[in-house]
Amino acid sequence: MARAIVLGAGMVGSVIAADLADDDDFDVSIADVRAEALSAAQSRAAGRVETIQVDLSDPAIVRKTVADFDLVLGASASSIGFQTLRAVIEAGKNFCDICFMAEDALELDELAKHRGVTAVVDCGVAPGMSNLLAGYGATLLDRCDNIEIYVGGLPRNPQPPFFYKAAFSPHDVIEEYTRPARLVEDGKIVVREALSEVESIDLPGVGTLEAFNTDGLRSLIHTMDVPSMIEKTLRYPGHVQIMQAFRDAGFFSKEPITVGDCKIRPLDLTSELVIPQWSYAEGEEDLTVMRVIVEGVKDGAPQRHVWDLLDYYDKPTQITSMSRTTAFPCAIVARMIARGQINQIGVIPPERLARQPDVVTSVLRELARRGVKFKQTIE
Repeated sequence: MARAIVLGAGMVGSVIAADLADDDDFDVSIADVRAEALSAAQSRAAGRVETIQVDLSDPAIVRKTVADFDLVLGASASSIGFQTLRAVIEAGKNFCDICFMAEDALELDELAKHRGVTAVVDCGVAPGMSNLLAGYGATLLDRCDNIEIYVGGLPRNPQPPFFYKAAFSPHDVIEEYTRPARLVEDGKIVVREALSEVESIDLPGVGTLEAFNTDGLRSLIHTMDVPSMIEKTLRYPGHVQIMQAFRDAGFFSKEPITVGDCKIRPLDLTSELVIPQWSYAEGEEDLTVMRVIVEGVKDGAPQRHVWDLLDYYDKPTQITSMSRTTAFPCAIVARMIARGQINQIGVIPPERLARQPDVVTSVLRELARRGVKFKQTIE
């Protein structure tokens, strides 16, 4: 039996642990500094996971914590994602991670190869399945000319003033709204302001949404030789304008300002005020919507592959859609690493897994078995 540990017991980490604990081939533990999060994760897994209360912000503690495990799965905050990845690689452990880190994980590729480690990064829904399907779509064409990714996690019943709630770390949501977005135009990497180039898009089952630039292409800009690529986040109409106003007024700034006798970062104040309003109440339902478009030429003729996902909160398990669609790909791919189906050495973004069609087929099949279904159309 393989020993697996999940780093981070939040909304996604707890679902990863519960999913893996369903497999008799794994003995599962989960680590976090928050006792209440560990207790909730253990309850979600019906007591089938062991809990370890440690401070994962300390890389030395991470290395020590994972030392006796065969496989590590990462669901930590983006702010400590890169140092956690390095610590796990230094410990010589295979890793599958969903962290939305700002740093370039590929910088640790040589270290992972030196340590003989397989580290699949960005293995959630987006980044994650978006990368996998983009990479797979490109393999189906003789020439790939364009990749477009549209994705959003949304409340099923949006309410003013924000028309939004965060089904994953609200701090990472704000990071999406402030981090410059990298796109590819005419074969060159260009940078756009986050929340820019807003457009309307109609999607079946959801209606009209607003799409705006975010930095979601990530490794695709380096690993895919495609002349045109964009990634945009989806929100209900009205939300983007409010967030643009917050940003332009300085509410997302990390630079301290003096208020009376105190110094405070505007971002910290904004987080304290906004995040409670973005938190889902118990049983409140969300949805995840995504469209991946891959266009190019096949046998001399234009061809277009489209994958659509519309997933909802799961009432029987009380698991949010964003947690499901993010956690399941990570748990599925981790199993493949443990069983040798994925054996590439180094830091591996999901699009590189697309070079193995059996991996793509297996991931899509296992997701469908869990109720997360992608619909593919070819035009």
